[in-house]
Amino acid sequence: MKTRVLIIGSGPAGFTAAIYAARANLFPIMVEGGPPNLPGGQLMITTDVENYPGFEVGIEGAVLMEHMRKQALRVGTEIIAENVVRTDLSQRPFRAWTDEGSEIVCDTMIIATGASAKWLGLPEEAMLYGKGVSACATCDGFFFRGKDVIVVGGGDTAMEEATFLTNMANSVTVIHRRDQLRASAIMQKRAFDDPKISFVWGSEIVRIHGGEEGKVTHVTVRNVKTSATSVLPTHGIFVAIGHTPNTKIFAGQVSTNDEGYILTQPGTPKTSVPGVFAAGDVQDLVYKQAITAAASGCMAAIDAERFLKDEAAA
Repeated sequence: MKTRVLIIGSGPAGFTAAIYAARANLFPIMVEGGPPNLPGGQLMITTDVENYPGFEVGIEGAVLMEHMRKQALRVGTEIIAENVVRTDLSQRPFRAWTDEGSEIVCDTMIIATGASAKWLGLPEEAMLYGKGVSACATCDGFFFRGKDVIVVGGGDTAMEEATFLTNMANSVTVIHRRDQLRASAIMQKRAFDDPKISFVWGSEIVRIHGGEEGKVTHVTVRNVKTSATSVLPTHGIFVAIGHTPNTKIFAGQVSTNDEGYILTQPGTPKTSVPGVFAAGDVQDLVYKQAITAAASGCMAAIDAERFLKDEAAA
């Protein structure tokens, strides 16, 4: 099959790009993903979203993504429930192959494959996600006003999360496997100077406990040197040990940073390959919000349309 615009990924960035591209009569094809991947991105496992404009009383993440999907379909997007497993960006037209054997030829490509949060690997994480377990303080901190929370990690992200949470939480306990932080000096100082933040050093969470209401109540913490365990009551756990961009299928074909995030030209979704654009968390090292992902998806679709117009006029 062939299309003028191929969109890979189906989070807020991908769906917004699809809506704009379809309204520009580019008849986009979106490969939204399928098992074992999660179509719709990280919002599909987010319960309440209260910071996305237009929803006065909030909306469930999965419901928000279903609205976006239906809108993309209504304006003319073709959606394929498969996974892209290989791409060729070496020449135009570009090509992509899926796990179901489909080959898609495209004049432009919008990469919106997102990033996946790194987790502790505990079985309780999945069961209690959205019920006290989170990977985004900016997204979920509001629900922990006046409560005691834990942040796991020792880098800049963890210190940013901890400092942000002090604006609403009663207390923030940082649990870190090492005896010192990896965060930058300024981020360490902010955390150390904040009276609401305390530290549990050389330790790791080995179990997350939920009460009768199905919400986090406490954790079991183990000292990595002595193996001694202790119990720490908490209302929420924010895992801040980083994200992994979903860019393996583009490795060596488009410029990325050392962590694998796609590099785009400042203020644009343009990648190192003309005609290939990146939107959302796959290229966002700073904000990582649904609304900013949607905005970059809009930019990618508009730039793809302009790229095709300029090419036709040349």
